[in-house]
Amino acid sequence: MDELTLLDWKRRIFALYAEIRADAEPQRAWERWRGEREALFRSHPQSPSRDARPAYFDYDPALRVYASVEPAERAHRVIATSGEERYSFTRFARARFELDGTEQTLELDWLDGYGGGVFLSFADATSGVETYGACRYLLDTVKGADLGERDGKLVLDFNFSYNPSCAYDPRWVCPLAPPGNRLAVPVRAGERTPSLPA
Repeated sequence: MDELTLLDWKRRIFALYAEIRADAEPQRAWERWRGEREALFRSHPQSPSRDARPAYFDYDPALRVYASVEPAERAHRVIATSGEERYSFTRFARARFELDGTEQTLELDWLDGYGGGVFLSFADATSGVETYGACRYLLDTVKGADLGERDGKLVLDFNFSYNPSCAYDPRWVCPLAPPGNRLAVPVRAGERTPSLPA
């Protein structure tokens, strides 16, 4: 049954991110994350595409940042997706951090559906060129993608940014980056443009 295989996928992702948060060596954790994602793509029935292979930038420690989270005026919004349906979110905060010597801000959204969850997708100057054009995901706690906190700051390690499932197969419907989450700088970390079968 699809529901049970999806549950298995989620369990594995939750367990993987728990391992990542517990590992004191970010690059080693990233290598584990990358290896497990590649294994899931190859073998799991809920893989976005068994034929595609994720491609990655090399790990860059400078692209692991710690963000101050500031409350934002709550704004209910409907975020576009890769399909016809739209998803309801509430912006609740902003994450402020430095990237390549420049202050950056990304908005944090709360999924309004059952159970909720923190969601952070972004686009940057590599989008549509070196990376998937619509966006990449950094946090999606509904699916377990959460790097935790350090000294009261949110861990944003762009090396762990990944393509939404719709980047591999249009049957998946994925929320896209809201207008406030488009960085003008290039973020050459995490997943690159998907390698799709011919």
